[in-house]
Amino acid sequence: MASLPATESLKSEAELPPPTSIENASHHQAGRAEWVLDSPDPPSLWHDLLVSIRETLLLNNSNDDKKKSPLTHKQALCRGASSLFQGLFPIICWGKSYRISKFKSDLMAGLTLASLCIPQSIGYASLAKLDPQFGLYTSVVPPLVYALMGSSREIAIGPVAVVSLLLSSMIQNIQDPLTDPGAYRSLVFTVTFFAGTFQAIFGLFRLGFLVSFLSHAAIVGFMAGAAIIIGLQQLKGLLGISHFTTKTDAVSVLESAFRSIHHQWYPLNFVLGCSFLIFLLIARFIGRRNKKLFWLPAVAPLASVVLSTLIVFLTKADNHGVKVVKHIKGGLNPSSAHQLQFGGPHVGQSAKIGLICAAVALTCFLQEAIAVGRSFASIKGYQIDGNKEMVAMGFMNIAGSLTSCYVATGSFSRTAVNFSAGCESVVSNIVMAVTVLLSLLLLSKLLYYTPMAILASIILSALPGLIDVSEALRIWRVDKLDFLACIGAFLGVLFGSVEIGLLAAVAISFGKIILLSIRPGTELLGRLPGTDIFGDIRQYPMAIETPGVFLIRINSGLMCFANANFIRERIMRSVTEEDGAIRTEKSKIQVVVLDMSNVMNIDTSGIAALEELHKTLVSVGLEVAMANIRWQVLHKLKLANFLDRIGKERVFLSVGEAVKYSCLSSEFDVLNNC
Repeated sequence: MASLPATESLKSEAELPPPTSIENASHHQAGRAEWVLDSPDPPSLWHDLLVSIRETLLLNNSNDDKKKSPLTHKQALCRGASSLFQGLFPIICWGKSYRISKFKSDLMAGLTLASLCIPQSIGYASLAKLDPQFGLYTSVVPPLVYALMGSSREIAIGPVAVVSLLLSSMIQNIQDPLTDPGAYRSLVFTVTFFAGTFQAIFGLFRLGFLVSFLSHAAIVGFMAGAAIIIGLQQLKGLLGISHFTTKTDAVSVLESAFRSIHHQWYPLNFVLGCSFLIFLLIARFIGRRNKKLFWLPAVAPLASVVLSTLIVFLTKADNHGVKVVKHIKGGLNPSSAHQLQFGGPHVGQSAKIGLICAAVALTCFLQEAIAVGRSFASIKGYQIDGNKEMVAMGFMNIAGSLTSCYVATGSFSRTAVNFSAGCESVVSNIVMAVTVLLSLLLLSKLLYYTPMAILASIILSALPGLIDVSEALRIWRVDKLDFLACIGAFLGVLFGSVEIGLLAAVAISFGKIILLSIRPGTELLGRLPGTDIFGDIRQYPMAIETPGVFLIRINSGLMCFANANFIRERIMRSVTEEDGAIRTEKSKIQVVVLDMSNVMNIDTSGIAALEELHKTLVSVGLEVAMANIRWQVLHKLKLANFLDRIGKERVFLSVGEAVKYSCLSSEFDVLNNC
């Protein structure tokens, strides 16, 4: 350490603390340093992986096991198998306590859901370029599988608009649904299988963070752009247009609509569709204003289908240009296992589309439906495990791909309706699925005269909930970089395609992460008056700097090849600027303390940067100490022998201890600030 010349301001030998007190403090500090240095090695990557799978699949009953007597090997296997099945199928747990008194509420909620689900499923199937029955199939098998494996009591499962648009926009680039509908359906089922597989893997290995690359802001922009595109595509049904573009950008859709208007189109479609659209929007408005009438917007779509079908049937409006659904194939879900394509030329593209659909479905599910489900769960006093929900979603889509269903997920609007209808458990999903199945068996022929304009109006009435202008404005106020991701996703979907919108959202989100990662901040620390807390001197101007001790905190969770040199240069620049400022000899920097509390992990580049930093500081007569070293970081620093280089006596549990030790071991007047 650089020695300081004697000055009048320095304490005399008599004023310094007794040697015994310094020795005692050093002894206690050495003991506490051993706590840090002798900590066990952190668990390995494989251990963490196995633990995550076990926690996802098994029930958390370790505390109960500890209270019981040791089990034999056979008993342990039986208990493990039981725990596995109960973890995979939560219905086994809550089904034991289910009472018939709850069924009345679930029955009413399920019937209310079905009244909303049936017309929406038919409309969303047309959005996915599939026949109407495939939307209804998707509202049968996936909800039943989710009822067995899902942990939320309120989330309603089925097809949703955004995923339907995503499927059709991407798969039609591989196979035209008009020229070969069978091949198009096979690709849809294959994509659904891959989507379910990826979702199950994400849940089993706790990889939900991968979905988070589609940030909340990006999803807000993506959903708004997709809602506008979906709305513009409904012009085909609303105007009764036969030939319409398959492109999904706003310019192409509007151009196709204006071009078609100059040819033959039928105003009766527009009149019928707009009339019922106004009815649906009024019902939605009343339901929001009066919570007791929550059922009105839920039954309005089904009422619209029934009334419009009767009008067309009685007036023979289909002979006057009104487009109708025509034949809907009834009956049980047919098997589609033989249609899955795992060896064809498009398997790679199917897997890619499946991954994208899985990510979008999970993002919508986790950020929207799960968020609502968790709020409802907190009201009713139970918890939802997001990873188990992903596993349930994965298996329900795998099962759906084998039974003529396409990608299903949790619906925000139907979940809210389910809760408002008073559901008590996922039995409401079972009731809904059974009702849709009965409709397929008994009522499919009655939907022959359902106007396409009504399906368009039902889809249009659901779109305002996807456009959240107030949230976009809040994002602008809070974080401009987040708003850039939001507007990028919005414009990408609107004027490019769904894929371009997703790519823009992910690229901007990644760019933000990279920017913040490669240029992390550092904080100069000072003690807050009257406390043992050290804070950023810029955030807390009243913080007191300790003369001779330079405290700096690294604000990066990972010190790696991307940012290690930047951090090293920033620390050196801060030390040079601080030490080069005009100050008295007693405040000249002698010790540099690195607060590592925010650094959760480090790689070899980060260690090399620390070694170079240590060598540079020592060469100019400064000592280096480290405080708050995290477990993984400490383990790697020990393996790299870096702690031996700086001296194990300079490793501290806290910044306060580092400052205190530096003050006691330095012969300058800083004791009052320590």
